[in-house]
Amino acid sequence: MTKKPPPETGYSDAAKVAVQETNARVREMHKAIADQSFDALTRIPLIAGPAALVRTAHDTIAGTVYAAIHHGSGTLLGAASMIERNLPEGAGDEPPSQIARSMRSALNAAFGDHFAQTGNVLAITMGIYHHGMQLAIERGALAAAFPAASRRLCVFIHGLAFDEHCWQPADAGEIDFARELHAEFGYTSVYVRYNTGLPIAENGARLAALLEELAAAWPETVDDLLLIGHSMGGLVAREACELAAGSELQWPQFTTMLICLGSPHLGSPVERLGHAVNTALDRHEITAPLGKIAARRSQGVKDLRHGPGANPVTPHAIALRFLGGTLTDDVDHPLAAWFGDGLVTMGSATDHPITGDVKSARIGGIAHMALVTEARVFAQIRDWLAEAGAAPARP
Repeated sequence: MTKKPPPETGYSDAAKVAVQETNARVREMHKAIADQSFDALTRIPLIAGPAALVRTAHDTIAGTVYAAIHHGSGTLLGAASMIERNLPEGAGDEPPSQIARSMRSALNAAFGDHFAQTGNVLAITMGIYHHGMQLAIERGALAAAFPAASRRLCVFIHGLAFDEHCWQPADAGEIDFARELHAEFGYTSVYVRYNTGLPIAENGARLAALLEELAAAWPETVDDLLLIGHSMGGLVAREACELAAGSELQWPQFTTMLICLGSPHLGSPVERLGHAVNTALDRHEITAPLGKIAARRSQGVKDLRHGPGANPVTPHAIALRFLGGTLTDDVDHPLAAWFGDGLVTMGSATDHPITGDVKSARIGGIAHMALVTEARVFAQIRDWLAEAGAAPARP
């Protein structure tokens, strides 16, 4: 396998130094301010003793936090540096290992917009990936990868911090949606991989262009295009559909359905919590430097705070299907709406003011990542396709 020679100073090495140096400076500032406060308190006779105890606890906790940031960033960015030095050169090489691939996807979720802006080799390029490698969007390459390509095409779009391998079953009892769609309805499935740290609107625009290229280069004339997005992937697909609504792109004309699994259309409580913590840190001079570090999370993550909302017009008569899950077995349990699937509330995944051909479904006793391989989820997909008139696959 051909590999790039190790750079003298890689992007990840530079980021590691920057984060750790920033952490050290913040720790010094924190200590100086805290020392002044505690020194003043220990001069007061009645509270000198309690102040000393508080100071000991404070110093222990602060030291643990800063050490965790130092070592955590060193481990994460050190791993990024290893991946950076071992990325394969060219499309003909073997795909990276699962560990390297997963780490790269996670790094793109956290810093993907920065990677893209700086030309970092870790930045993921949106494309169709097959057996871990990006395919050229041209008829010959697609025909070689999909020799039995049909006129029905399904495109899967993964969520934040993952790649196309999330759709593959890992345990007994899990379902390969692509295999079942082919067996029951004759769909040929392809998988999109993309940089989840980029703004959702930007990824939506890139997906709209990619789908146009894919449909034009597909070995068969596409009669039926089905889009299935998980979590952020559903939002990206929705954005692509809405951007394409007022354009001259062809793919929306034969796109029959967009299915969103656990997509936070009205925002994610996890990112709202992150924003609240960030805001709280910014309000105090001691913690403001930490707030600046937290604010460096990618725009893709920040976009999940409110979600895209809902366009009240369904573009190009594409049927929209929203599925939400909850950790409680009973979808009507009082806690179901609060906890959702652990990352996305049922309301955010299924509530909407959109008009047109729009339906929602709820499933109990399911976690966020289980939505991509769960038998009950596929059963719902099957029902939606059958209701829409999708004919069974020919024997």
